[in-house]
Amino acid sequence: MNFIFFIDSLGSGGAQRQMVELAKGFKELGHEVSFLTYHNINFFKSELDKHNIPLKTIIEPNYVIRLFKIRKAIRIHQPDGVLSFLQAANFMATFAGFPNRNWKLVVGERSANPAILNNFKLKFYRKAHFFTDYVVGNSNANIELVKKIIPRFSEKKIKVIYNLVEASAKLNSFRSKKEKVSIVIAASYRPVKNLDGLIEAIKSLPNELRIKLQINWYGHIVEDNYYYQSQQKKIKDYNLDKIIFLNDNTEQIYQKYDQADFVALFSHYEGFPNAICEAMAMAKPVIVSKVSDIPLFIKENENGFLCDSKHTDSIKKALLKAIYSNQNQIFNMGLKNLEVAEQNFNKQFIVNQYLELLK
Repeated sequence: MNFIFFIDSLGSGGAQRQMVELAKGFKELGHEVSFLTYHNINFFKSELDKHNIPLKTIIEPNYVIRLFKIRKAIRIHQPDGVLSFLQAANFMATFAGFPNRNWKLVVGERSANPAILNNFKLKFYRKAHFFTDYVVGNSNANIELVKKIIPRFSEKKIKVIYNLVEASAKLNSFRSKKEKVSIVIAASYRPVKNLDGLIEAIKSLPNELRIKLQINWYGHIVEDNYYYQSQQKKIKDYNLDKIIFLNDNTEQIYQKYDQADFVALFSHYEGFPNAICEAMAMAKPVIVSKVSDIPLFIKENENGFLCDSKHTDSIKKALLKAIYSNQNQIFNMGLKNLEVAEQNFNKQFIVNQYLELLK
């Protein structure tokens, strides 16, 4: 079968990573897959090139003209199915099907931002889901927002499919206890990811404990990003520049996870975070805020530590638990995560779930 995967860009975000991994899975099963984007950001393009997956990018600054160009590109292609991720792409993919279409359309909800409920444009995008075949959320939290916006939406058209992971555990990476507890965070430099909350929590630690931490944050650095600049300044002002390191995004993120004791995320809201799925599949314990479906998978002291993103003291307590964890506890929590990941984020199982919807 012939499928179009449609998203804004091939930037380094979690939605883009998921779509690329799904496309590779479809390709491995013998299907024809092509990508369609409208921003020329190509962090993951090398992955498509390795698997001979073609990419078409339509650059058009005028939104209305872009809408019709995307529509034309999809209709000319005559696919058997279209899979789109992210709200604007979802709306454009839906519009491409008017007044009729002869392909399946599956749109992916990736955000659990509560602000959706109070924003006319974001609500309008979701109401267009009426004209799709299926809406897939990567968490129950996503789906609950959709239901609030379109309460009469058919339950048969709504699915929850969790993120797949390609990462695998390296259990021989068990190491003796180091002087510092290494924590890796893969997230963009935006307020929702709560770097400021993490900085305040670390500042509140006694110095003799603070210096036991090494935090490496990986995300796309744009120099005119005010939030990034302000947090970098705060790190220097608080004399935390030997504890917290803000790095650009990297294609070696799995290696960074493997070298860490914990993988963390302190977001105010999430769909279901890629980084946490990947960390679990790599047998890493996690420190994560109690958002979305996270509490369904992460149990306190069993496979990680939970915190409230809005309370500095809660983040501080989670960091203290990480500092006081011994290597045996870290290893066992990681093993538990590996077990959970193998049961819930298996690549072939998730690829087949999407494929069934698109057939």
